[in-house]
Amino acid sequence: MAKEEKNKKDNVKYGAEQISVLEGLEPVRRRPGMYIGSTGIDGLHHLVWEIFDNSRDEAMGGYCDHIEVVLLPDNSVRVTDNGRGIPVEIHPKTKVSALETVMTTLHAGGKFGGDDSGYKVSGGLHGVGASVVNALSIYTKAEVHKDGGKYMQEYTQGKKKANVKKVATSKNHGTIISFKPDEEIFKQIKFDWNTIINHLRQQAYLVKGLRIDIIDAREWDPITGGKGKSNDYENVFWFRELDLELPSTSFYFEGGLVSLVKYYNKLEKPIHSSVFYIEKEIDSVGVEVALQYVDDIDSQIIPFANNIYNNEGGTHVTGFKTALTRVLNTYGKKNNLIKEIDGGLTGDDVLEGLVAVVSVKLREIQFEGQTKGKLGSTEAQGAVATVFGDAFSSFLEENPDEAKAIISKSLLALRARKAAKAAKDSVLRKGALEGMTLPGKLADCQVKDAENAEIFIVEGDSAGGTAKMGRDRKTQAILPLRGKILNIERARLDRMLGSEQIKNLVIAMGTSIGDTFDLEKIRYHKIIIATDADVDGAHIRTLILTLMYRYFRPVLDAGYIYIAQPPLFKIKKGKEIFYAYSDEERDKILGKEASHLEELLVEEGEEVNNSEEAENENEEKSEKKSSKIHIQRYKGLGEMNAEELWETTMDPSNRVLKQVTIDDAEEANKVFDMLMGSEVPPRKSFIQSNAKMARLDV
Repeated sequence: MAKEEKNKKDNVKYGAEQISVLEGLEPVRRRPGMYIGSTGIDGLHHLVWEIFDNSRDEAMGGYCDHIEVVLLPDNSVRVTDNGRGIPVEIHPKTKVSALETVMTTLHAGGKFGGDDSGYKVSGGLHGVGASVVNALSIYTKAEVHKDGGKYMQEYTQGKKKANVKKVATSKNHGTIISFKPDEEIFKQIKFDWNTIINHLRQQAYLVKGLRIDIIDAREWDPITGGKGKSNDYENVFWFRELDLELPSTSFYFEGGLVSLVKYYNKLEKPIHSSVFYIEKEIDSVGVEVALQYVDDIDSQIIPFANNIYNNEGGTHVTGFKTALTRVLNTYGKKNNLIKEIDGGLTGDDVLEGLVAVVSVKLREIQFEGQTKGKLGSTEAQGAVATVFGDAFSSFLEENPDEAKAIISKSLLALRARKAAKAAKDSVLRKGALEGMTLPGKLADCQVKDAENAEIFIVEGDSAGGTAKMGRDRKTQAILPLRGKILNIERARLDRMLGSEQIKNLVIAMGTSIGDTFDLEKIRYHKIIIATDADVDGAHIRTLILTLMYRYFRPVLDAGYIYIAQPPLFKIKKGKEIFYAYSDEERDKILGKEASHLEELLVEEGEEVNNSEEAENENEEKSEKKSSKIHIQRYKGLGEMNAEELWETTMDPSNRVLKQVTIDDAEEANKVFDMLMGSEVPPRKSFIQSNAKMARLDV
């Protein structure tokens, strides 16, 4: 039998005709993730960045000072610049227009060829930007205004519809690229306004003197909704010339990276007044660094290579961190600020409270991966370490008061790190060696497989008792927390682990914390925060989320954190019982009776009593008053009996859970800093600005 199978395999033909050759842009459509990272929301926005980057590179070269990005009603995007315009003459190698070559051929563009190329420095990756966007769009149009003419070419899924042709005369110069992402490729085509604003704001800081306009025209009706008619935006160079009343934002900064650092620190308290800044070129690598320390325990390093944001860092960040640690240790020991007993500052110590922007510009640039997330160019590491190290050393020598403040901040971090290690070791030692593997208040589940286990974090012993009675003991664990946990945004790890409530939660999760954190050891794949539907419950939920965001970020990223949605109302219509999770749902259940809402609300303890002894009595009263409707407003999980809590909040077949995700970590960081940090003015301003939107349960 084995011989027969072998003969069958030997008979399978494998020759040249079995080798697939994908022509043109076909590889992009077959494997889009290789070129834009994903076909989700990040990949969708990556299309905008690729086209914008081409215009931005014109600005970096000094040929463009204005870029406009417009989101149009049909989910298409229009990017306009006043640069030189993509060349339209016949390309000597491809024998077609240079515009067509750029738009339909991978690895084609003006960013190759050394000093004779169109760009000295560019953010373009492998020359694939425009052609990849074209391949992944159901429709693309390129318009070039150049040498007194307007030239145009249209494409469908990367294939040209006709040759490049001159369609009009023009006094403008620049390029307009319009594209509509292909629904066959992307899971959802919905551009996020805030994501685009935040990304392009960064770019405006990075290119001094560049004006960037962003216009949201998605709600605009081109036929009836403004001064223009349907084809007006196709006939104007700048969309803003239509003078429509649409949501828009403009950015223009002269301060560069110093302004960007100040922007990031606008809600923080600096520990030294001036922002350090250096810009210098060494060995054909341009290095630009700005930094400032603030009164915070977190750090932010925002890296760029040729103005491309590198969310995964890279060689330039490595060079920066190495130099920062070396310079601070050298200065601190030389000036007797770091004692022998302290030892040396580590990389983590010198990062605490740091906000820095590190930007490099290279002629030949290498990224790890198509999406430019990580810089791989080795020459950047040495260049940054040398330029930044020398300049920062001089800065400390010339500003002794600021240097002392920075060293003191790092020493505080060093001592806190040592104290936190001792506290953490104590927690782990107690958990593993003293028979307290799990906290006493935890009612654990029976299954040991984390994938099928879930834990409810509930507010107080009353809700904890009800949840323990109502749960599915096989898969559901219950951990009651007493009152409000410590606000860890204002506390270091050593003090945090001194809190019994936080300690119980850390041990129950099983991941450990800090440098020994291990996501693989997590005991539950659903960590469900179930607090009361009132102001205190919301506060406790926020405190827990702050803890998770700061110290258990991988748990959040893995999608293991959920928020329970207990009902707000129990509605009895005769013998029928309904649960409503919002005011709107309540009114829908009530129908016409919603107009008599105040008369129907049940006072606490009246008519509807949740104690087991009163169940029969409630049923009798309901029968006698079957024509009436009673509404009970739940203010806490403890007001439900075990059966109600299971049915509405814990039963996987009925319950509603909200998964907690972090779409924009940078913005999330600012929100946590503002709402939970020690600085009062930003929080006060936020409350005053948003007070009218609050819905208070008083």
